[in-house]
Amino acid sequence: MKLLVVILNYRVTALTIDCLRSLAPEVSATPGFRVAVIENGTGGDAYVTIRRAIDENGWSGWVSLDEVHPNRGFTGGNNILIRKALASGDPPDYFLLLNADTVVEPDALGALVRQMDMTPRAGIGGSLLLSPDGVVQASPFRFAGIATELDRGMGLGVVSRLLKPWAIVPPTPEAPCSVEWVSGASMILRKTMLDQIGLLDEGLYTYFDDIDICLRARRAGWETWFVPGSRVMHLEGASTGIVHRAVKRRPDYWFAARRRFFLKSYGPFYTALADAAFIAGFAGWRLRRRLQGKADVDPPHMLADSIRHSVFVAGFTPTEVENPAMKPDRAP
Repeated sequence: MKLLVVILNYRVTALTIDCLRSLAPEVSATPGFRVAVIENGTGGDAYVTIRRAIDENGWSGWVSLDEVHPNRGFTGGNNILIRKALASGDPPDYFLLLNADTVVEPDALGALVRQMDMTPRAGIGGSLLLSPDGVVQASPFRFAGIATELDRGMGLGVVSRLLKPWAIVPPTPEAPCSVEWVSGASMILRKTMLDQIGLLDEGLYTYFDDIDICLRARRAGWETWFVPGSRVMHLEGASTGIVHRAVKRRPDYWFAARRRFFLKSYGPFYTALADAAFIAGFAGWRLRRRLQGKADVDPPHMLADSIRHSVFVAGFTPTEVENPAMKPDRAP
């Protein structure tokens, strides 16, 4: 097998079917391309609905469907399907992690595979992500650090200009090129790279998994490439409700994943400086917002939650993010 597209369905059953519909022309016509879907703990009639759509549209020749309960998050759900494929008699050369809330444009898969074939040191590749109205979403990115956390917290134009060389979102490249990390909404992974560095970190649960695997790959000598010829429309945050512009409180597992990523990637001292940089910058922004009478568009309790989940309160030992679906009467 050349490529296995891995899709998780969690509370977005209709979007999952739309995603499969967009994949059908390329996957069904390309030898060696297959799709694996896992119903990741939605429950109800989600599995039956997807199964019916596959059968009625004649997709069963190239789509497989599994289910798991309870929800295993982005990392656990993807790893289930990746491990199953690796243990098969015909493991794919590449895995494409594709969000269910996406619609792929023609040749989106082919462009990624061709670039990976032409770039032997590329362990990871990412698509150009577009909003439904055609606006380019942020990707690729630079790795997070003290400067990026200070900039993220302050939101001050003059500081952002000074820190521009370290800004987490650089200008979007117009041609394929090596970058630091790409979004996991449409991210292709080379099998031989996974054989070397391992699968997604299930201790992260759902967030910071894309930056984590790109950093691990880089440290092992692999490159990450951005492929703008692979165009994918992304309905950001459809399953979790977390989008960059949404005024909604971020869940504990987002902060816990951030803390785990920083601690295991950079160590306690650097993480403490990064936490302090964001908290100080964000506190300054909150004060400036009040003094200037600006509208409050920040997630509720963002400052208090950032302090509560910082290493100064939560500790300096990286721990696994608790799966909310494992808690009685709670779900993410």
